[in-house]
Amino acid sequence: MSKLKELLNNFSHAMENEIGFVIAVVVFVVALFALAIIADRSYRKNNPNAPVIGRTKKVTVIGAFSALAAVLMYLEIPLFFAPSFYKIDFSEVPVLICGFLLGPASAAASEAVKILIKLIIHPTSTAFVGEFANFVVGCAFVIPASIIYQKHKTRKRAVIGMVSGTLISTCLGMFTNAFILLPAFAVLYGGMPVDALIAMGTEVNSAINGMFTFILLAVTPLNLIKFGLVSLVVFLIYKKISTLLKMKL
Repeated sequence: MSKLKELLNNFSHAMENEIGFVIAVVVFVVALFALAIIADRSYRKNNPNAPVIGRTKKVTVIGAFSALAAVLMYLEIPLFFAPSFYKIDFSEVPVLICGFLLGPASAAASEAVKILIKLIIHPTSTAFVGEFANFVVGCAFVIPASIIYQKHKTRKRAVIGMVSGTLISTCLGMFTNAFILLPAFAVLYGGMPVDALIAMGTEVNSAINGMFTFILLAVTPLNLIKFGLVSLVVFLIYKKISTLLKMKL
């Protein structure tokens, strides 16, 4: 209870200091969930004979995959070409498997629950900016991938979905980092100028000399590598895991 209270207090402090960031959080969260729910309902409407999984089982599966994803968030890997506050993790692996099994709405729910579990276990160290980035860019990967795979559940569609999700999440990551995440992080994390963050990028890569090169040489390759590796892992293990789970659902 004390950790939850601390989480709410920290979020309240973030709201007071950067209302624009909070508005962006709300808009993105609502838009991503709306997209996922619309896609799920459209699939059900066009495929009335598709198997229906009970609510209890669905909640159980989402909870299990979200908990595993939250644990994987702690296994971060730094990258030599990006500042220390940028790391990759494999938390989207269980979230994407959940999306492939249950659909895009469940993937979005799993992504959100993953973040909540992480925050309850360990409060934010990035003024919520890192968690928001993980959620938004993660959803931009798992939701399109789940939508594409859901229509025809074949290996080819899975690959197309994961490639599409990787490209979409990378593009959204470029936009959100440049116009929302880095400015918000600078304000909320001690009121430092954005130039100070860019300078941290320059320290590891002298070619980074402004926002454009920071996004191009640090943010973009980070997301391509992260979601490319996540896609590879899911491609290698999904079939065995899905077969086992389908026997129990």
